[in-house]
Amino acid sequence: MGLNDRQEQQSSQQAEGGVLELLEERTQNAPHELAHRMDVGSDILGYLAIHGGVATRRAVAANRAAPVHANRLLGDDEDDEVRAELARKMVRLMPDLSREEMLHLRAISIELLEKLARDQAPRVRAILADEIKHLDCAPKSVIDTLARDVEEIVAAPILEYSPLLSDADLVEIVAGARAEFALSAIARRQPLTSEVSDAIVGSLDIPAMATLLANPKASIRDETLEQLVESAEEIHTLHEPLVLRGDLSVRTIRRLASFVGAALLETLSQRRGLDDDTCFFLNRRLRARLEQGEETAPAYQVKSPPAAAPPARDIVLDEEGVMEAVRAGQKEVVLNALAQSAKVPLDTVRRIVESRSAKAVIALVWKAQLSMRVAFKIQTSVMRLRAGDVIPARNGKDFPLTQEEMCWQLTYFNVPELPGAKS
Repeated sequence: MGLNDRQEQQSSQQAEGGVLELLEERTQNAPHELAHRMDVGSDILGYLAIHGGVATRRAVAANRAAPVHANRLLGDDEDDEVRAELARKMVRLMPDLSREEMLHLRAISIELLEKLARDQAPRVRAILADEIKHLDCAPKSVIDTLARDVEEIVAAPILEYSPLLSDADLVEIVAGARAEFALSAIARRQPLTSEVSDAIVGSLDIPAMATLLANPKASIRDETLEQLVESAEEIHTLHEPLVLRGDLSVRTIRRLASFVGAALLETLSQRRGLDDDTCFFLNRRLRARLEQGEETAPAYQVKSPPAAAPPARDIVLDEEGVMEAVRAGQKEVVLNALAQSAKVPLDTVRRIVESRSAKAVIALVWKAQLSMRVAFKIQTSVMRLRAGDVIPARNGKDFPLTQEEMCWQLTYFNVPELPGAKS
């Protein structure tokens, strides 16, 4: 065979190889492309739900045209994200399934949603809860299951927002609550009836009572407010939210003035609509406090002038700097330092801390490449979690969660994983 013949043969083989590679690539991509289409037929989507790869099964799970038997199969899929996609889709289908002619399909959908509400993966249950929290056409059985979940990221959105939870449901949950977050989530509901407010106050849970007082749409009876004021004299956490309530009686205001600090007394004296006698009473109390040397600035406020404080974007502290800020009670400094070190928006950091989830804060500190010592201190001194809710270090210094668990916690708050975080 001559040189030219060999070259032609090689060129022919290369061309043939290129065509085969293209065919193979298209063959591999075909199932995934079909899984996204609404017009391929239920048999094909059902087949892909069984035999497709993970990405293909996720696409089928998100496809509104997927048949009932495919959805049922995907409800047992081994991949968490497949089940999560299915949960999103099923919730978004619920309003369309309320029509009379679709009652049978609705019953099947409810059965599947109930199954997802008991899913072994908290992430799947959390996605379902977030999707369904505002719906008034959601299955009540699903709402009841999610509302009583032990994971905060699952139960809290339902407890705070679901219109399907009656006052009787909420009072029952308050009475049997096993986690502090449940009471605080209910206390944030807007509006909130006086009956539920009474139950929260009766629980004697201080963070929940403070949250209740800070809720402007929470209806609180006068006698309940007076009860809170009586309890608040020794509970400083309740002073500020009580003073800021807009529905205080003159009697309650005068009682508060007998024990709150000068800064809050000044706030009380500036309320609109006070009669002359009450204004005189408050101003006299305030002068007496000032004459005793009490400052009107809160004790926890940083004493340095505002100009001396670095702007938020410049707050980059090492571990000891963060610990010092925690010990000094400088919450904003701590939040800004975490935002900078973890490269996470400050609003997201604030959401994580205010979620009162020990696991989420541990994951954030891990992402910031700080130690578990910092995470523990933030739980106890910044978040002020109860002893039973604090998660300590493993072996005295190690993070108590696996890297996978911490990545999942961050993902819930839309925070990407940091490959170089401390283990």
